[in-house]
Amino acid sequence: MRALLEAEPGFDVVAEAADGHEALSVCGTLRPDVAIIDIAMPKLNGIEVAARAVRADRKLRVVVLSMYADEAYVLRTLAAGAHAYLLKDGTDEDLIPAVRAVTAGRSFFSPAIARLLAEAERVHHLRRRGMDDSYHLLTDREKDVLQLLAEGRSNKEVAALLNVGVSTVETHRGSLMQKLDLHNTAEIVLYAVRKRIVV
Repeated sequence: MRALLEAEPGFDVVAEAADGHEALSVCGTLRPDVAIIDIAMPKLNGIEVAARAVRADRKLRVVVLSMYADEAYVLRTLAAGAHAYLLKDGTDEDLIPAVRAVTAGRSFFSPAIARLLAEAERVHHLRRRGMDDSYHLLTDREKDVLQLLAEGRSNKEVAALLNVGVSTVETHRGSLMQKLDLHNTAEIVLYAVRKRIVV
C-alpha cells in the first residue's frame, strides 16, 4: 500500500503504525489529511481508532480497510466517522480513488459494498415503506443539506457553504431526518450512498 500511495503524484506517506494505539498517537502528533486504518488492528480495533481520531481532529478523513462485506460493519464504521470503506481484496484498485474521493469531501465504498448497500436499501423500503420513498418530500434546501451532511460536513460547515445560520441547518436536518425516518448521521450517510446521492 505504501508503494501504491508514494507512486501517486501529490501523495506523501508521513507514517505507519503497528497497532491501534500507535495509529491514534501518530494521528494526534502528525495530524495527517487522511488516515488509512485496518478494521482488525491489535490492541485497539480500527473502528475505535477512527472514532477517537475523528473526535480529536474533525478535518481528518478516514479510509477503513476490512475483510467484511457486512452492512453492520459498514454502519459501525460510518458511525465512527469514517469516510470510505474498502474491502481488502480490492485495495489495489480502490485505494487511490478512495483517498482522492475523501480528500475532495466525498465518501467512497468498494463496488461490492455499494451493491450490498443498494440491495439492503431496496429490501428496507419494501419492508418498512412499501414501494414509497419519501425523498420526493424533501425541499431543495433539505436535499442540499442531506448531501453535505452525507459528505461528512458538520452543521457549521454546511451553514457556511449554504450561507445560512447553524440553527437553520439544524432545522433542515431535523426535518429531512423525520421525513426519511433517519435517526443519526450514520443513517444519513447510508441513505445517501444507497440513493447514489454520494459515491
